[in-house]
Amino acid sequence: MDPHRAERLSTALREELYELINFELEDPRVGPVDIPAIELAPDGRKAIVRVEASDPQSLEALEHARGFLRRELAARLDLFRVPDLKFESATQISSPARVAELLKRARRGRPRDEASAQKSPAK
Repeated sequence: MDPHRAERLSTALREELYELINFELEDPRVGPVDIPAIELAPDGRKAIVRVEASDPQSLEALEHARGFLRRELAARLDLFRVPDLKFESATQISSPARVAELLKRARRGRPRDEASAQKSPAK
C-alpha cells in the first residue's frame, strides 16, 4: 500500500473510531477513550488500534463491539475492504521493560564517556 494512502486511511480510521466509540457506542463498559495511533499492516488488511482508556474493561468491550465498528466504518468511509481491528492499550507501549529496551538501544549509538568520544574523530 502506498505510504500516503496508508497515512490518510489511518487518520480517517482514527477520527471515525473516536467519534463512534465516544459518541455512538452505547455499551456502558466503555468510558471515554482516546485513540493516539492506529498502525496499519502493509497490505491494509489489519489495524492495531492503540487506545487510552480510563477503565480496563473498555478494551474488552471494544473487542466485543469490533463487528459493529467495522460495519459502521465501511458505511462511513465507503471502503471496499475495512481492516480487521485489534484493540490494544496504549500504555503497553510505555511499560517499564519497553522503556528500558528503548534506552538501551539509544545508548548503543553513543560513546560511553568523553575519553572514547575524543578517540573517534568528529566528521
